[in-house]
Amino acid sequence: MNPPSEATSAPSRVAVLAGGVGGSRFVRGVRAAFPTARLDVIVNTADDVTLHGLRICPDIDTMLYALGDGIDPAKGWGRADETWSIMDELKTYGVEPTWFALGDRDIATHLVRTQLIAAGATPTEITTALATRWIADPALHVLPMTDDRVETHVVIADDREPSGRRAVHFQEFWVRLHAEPEVLDVVQVGLDTARATAAVTEALTAADLVLIAPSNPVVSIGPILGVGGVRPALRATNARVIGFSGILGGAPVLGMAHRLLPAIGVEVAAGAVGLHYGPRNRPGGILDAWVMDTADAGAVESVRAAGLSALAVPLLMSSPEDTAGFIRAGVEFVA
Repeated sequence: MNPPSEATSAPSRVAVLAGGVGGSRFVRGVRAAFPTARLDVIVNTADDVTLHGLRICPDIDTMLYALGDGIDPAKGWGRADETWSIMDELKTYGVEPTWFALGDRDIATHLVRTQLIAAGATPTEITTALATRWIADPALHVLPMTDDRVETHVVIADDREPSGRRAVHFQEFWVRLHAEPEVLDVVQVGLDTARATAAVTEALTAADLVLIAPSNPVVSIGPILGVGGVRPALRATNARVIGFSGILGGAPVLGMAHRLLPAIGVEVAAGAVGLHYGPRNRPGGILDAWVMDTADAGAVESVRAAGLSALAVPLLMSSPEDTAGFIRAGVEFVA
């Protein structure tokens, strides 16, 4: 591993690994913290799913809508001022699935994506095309983690099955089943052969700061790190790599990480997640520093004792400015 370069409070190029709702809020804070930097956002695509013949990329779309001020501010996902005429008609016809609601405006995005897939475009090319609708900032780039197809499936307990278990797509587990069944395993289908695109690799190797968003460690950040070439690029980059915890006081602020972390053998605790990512001075680790909330300040010393630099600051993303504040605190800490 190359030694990291000296971090500065105003990097010229920043790369972020992120999921959807929490990741998009974090990225808005990154842009507020470093308004002139080139910003490459590497987004999870293992949540992607095909429904009603349409290819849906929830994390990519949430990121685009949020960065283009088109997000539903109350939900944190989906389009603002959405209507539901098409879903109402599908329900009237009795066409399943009805548990995954697609708004009329949102469906337009999926129609465009599906048409571009049929025309032979790659996910990276498609995301770039869609971004022209949403992102006016020429220095802000949204990148799928890979152009290969990866889908997360959750193995859950099910007494109705002879084996006592069955696998469901992550979206069904999260949206239809509300993350209620016991989780026995998490499987990312296709991840073992997926490779990072040239754009992703270049974003990581050329950055002078890499940030790991406080997104779900299992189904958002985990798949990105599992893509071939990503972890080696993170370990080799001259940039500082700083991670931010999405577990505050022993529970996730958003999502269902507390239902998934035990399935991969990780305690639902901020310090445990940081050590799961690991320090770069240990085999396989990716972090130079781990930032936790003040509610988890008691774990700072144990994380440091395990070889990972750590600090505790308030991490609630109440606004882009508040988020920018704790991002700057992390950067100044590693400087």
